[in-house]
Order: sequence, then structure tokens, then C-alpha cells
Amino acid sequence: MAIKNQETTVREIKTKNRRIMGAGGPEDDDNRWPPWLKPLLRENFFVHCKLHADSHKSECNMYCLDCMNGALCSLCLVHHKDHRAIQIRRSSYHDVIRVSEIQKVLDITGVQTYIINSARVVFLNQRPQPRPGKGVTNTCEVCLRSLLDSFRFCSLGCKIEGTSGNFSKKKRQSAAMASDSEESYSSSSHGREKSKVQSFTPSTPPPTSVNYRTAKRRKGIPHRSPMGGVLIGY
Repeated sequence: MAIKNQETTVREIKTKNRRIMGAGGPEDDDNRWPPWLKPLLRENFFVHCKLHADSHKSECNMYCLDCMNGALCSLCLVHHKDHRAIQIRRSSYHDVIRVSEIQKVLDITGVQTYIINSARVVFLNQRPQPRPGKGVTNTCEVCLRSLLDSFRFCSLGCKIEGTSGNFSKKKRQSAAMASDSEESYSSSSHGREKSKVQSFTPSTPPPTSVNYRTAKRRKGIPHRSPMGGVLIGY
């Protein structure tokens, strides 16, 4: 009994270790990022604080990374002393955060930065474009927004989605499907061109009965006119 219990315990430990290490699944993707990041990206900012609605500083543009209890106004920060709080800003109706704040707690490599009001910022969520501009050579791997050549994503949200295991799998599947469709199209077009060339090649018509008689007919002996040797005098 002791040996069986020991084997069961070892098997449970191996299962737990396999689950902790992960194999590229959803749990592994969640463990890759800080626990506050996804709630931050889902949060609605620039709404009026319910606790301090009478104050002119009741706009919620702060977020506590330690408590993760929603958007906060400046007056709410009194209850979050010694906590890591960051400020969210707005640009063209989209939420941004200064690089100087976010890079202290998060790796933003590959995310394009922008200079707004003399400060370098990154966008929180994706901003798809209806159509890319002319001459664009690089786009966001997720939402296809135009980017500079040295970046892969336009926002923090796109980086989370673009580096997940599910997204990489879908990307490989779509690339394989595109390759297969291109090969099938190439083979079908080649077959059409081949049949077109064959249809334009003149073929020798089969011999008919008329052609056969014409080919077999010989030239006969010439006959003189019956009046050819008669001289008519006047």
C-alpha cells in the first residue's frame, strides 16, 4: 500500500509540473503576462468616479497595478499609497500610456511608439485601418495597421494576441491554406494554357471520299477538235 501511495504521489507531482511548465496552451499564455495587463486593457477609462462624483477631479484615468480594482480618479489614490499606479491618457479617442511609465513594469519590445504632446506613448488596444496607405511595407501582425519597419505591433493588445500560441497556430494554418490555394490555382491555370495551345494546333483532316477520288484520278489522253485540220476559204 505504501508503494502504491508513493507512486500515486509521484504521478500527481509530474502532472502538476507539466501543467505549470505548460505546452503553449491558454494557461501558458496567461502566465506570460503580468496579471494586471489584460484587466487593464479591458477597463473603461475617462468615466466619472461614483465615489467622488461631486468633485471636478472625478475623471477616472488612473489604474492600480497591485489592486486591479478598476479605473480610479485622482482622489481614489489616497487609498492606494505605496502602490504601483499608472496614468492613462487619451489621443484621438484612444487610450495611451507613456513609455516612461509602462516600460518600468512591462516589456514593450516590438510595439510601435508615438510622440504625442512631446511625450512618447504606446496605445493600449488595436486601431484597425479600413485600408493601408500607398507604399506601406510593414503592417501590424494582428490588425494590419501601418507601422514603421522596425515594429511588429501597433498596441499592447495586439502584442498579447499576436504572441499567443493560438494566434501563431492560426497564422501557420492560414499560410498553409494560402500556399495550397496558390498551388492549385497554378496547376489549373497551367492545365488551361496547355489545353488552349492544343486547341489552336491545326490538325490534319481525315481523308474523305471526294479527296480520295481526286487524289486517284489520272490525267486522260488529249483529244483534238474535229475541225482542227479544216481550212475554210473565203
